[in-house]
Amino acid sequence: MSAFEIHPISETAVCCALPPPASLDNQRRLWALAGILTDWPQVAETVTGMNNLTVFARPDAALEELAAELSRVWPQAVAAQYQGRHVDIPVVYGGEYGVDLAAVAAFHGVSVAEVVRRHTEPVYTVFMMGFQPGFPYLGGLPEHLHTPRHAVPRTQVPAGSVGIGGSQTGVYPFTSPGGWQLIGHTDTPLFQTASYPPTLLQAGDTVRFVAERIEP
Repeated sequence: MSAFEIHPISETAVCCALPPPASLDNQRRLWALAGILTDWPQVAETVTGMNNLTVFARPDAALEELAAELSRVWPQAVAAQYQGRHVDIPVVYGGEYGVDLAAVAAFHGVSVAEVVRRHTEPVYTVFMMGFQPGFPYLGGLPEHLHTPRHAVPRTQVPAGSVGIGGSQTGVYPFTSPGGWQLIGHTDTPLFQTASYPPTLLQAGDTVRFVAERIEP
């Protein structure tokens, strides 16, 4: 059983944390716990982070009592009980929006086509949402694709850019600064205000990248 620590972070919120490193099993247990808390009248909202879950209490709730109840129900949060949706994301690799693809291939000593093959082979899991609305932090990037971020981030990364940052891969929903290695681009919108929920992905969903083509 993973160690489970609860720390108050404000007058109305506690953070439930697990020791590093983050793992898919840990994340699934945290999602399962968040699901258990959905019907708790004293809980206003939960936010899943990497290896942690923040629980926001309603103003009239007693934080110490809530923390005690969280400790009590943690053993009931079984990872296998949580199953998200699956989403395929088409990607054009290389070219104007995959400007780092050749550099990533050179870093690993393989061809551009091999990088694309390795990137599209796994099924990734959304560990958490963050950085931007709709930005998924995806677990499951093969170790032979782990690539350091740029030492100096770009001031502008186009929306829809698919990148690698260290041991993770993800998609930028909006144009923004960023230091990840850009290997491709997707036209699939990850955030739409007219939709509910507005984000395409949620923590616990699975993702597979599908190569539409490789641009020179």
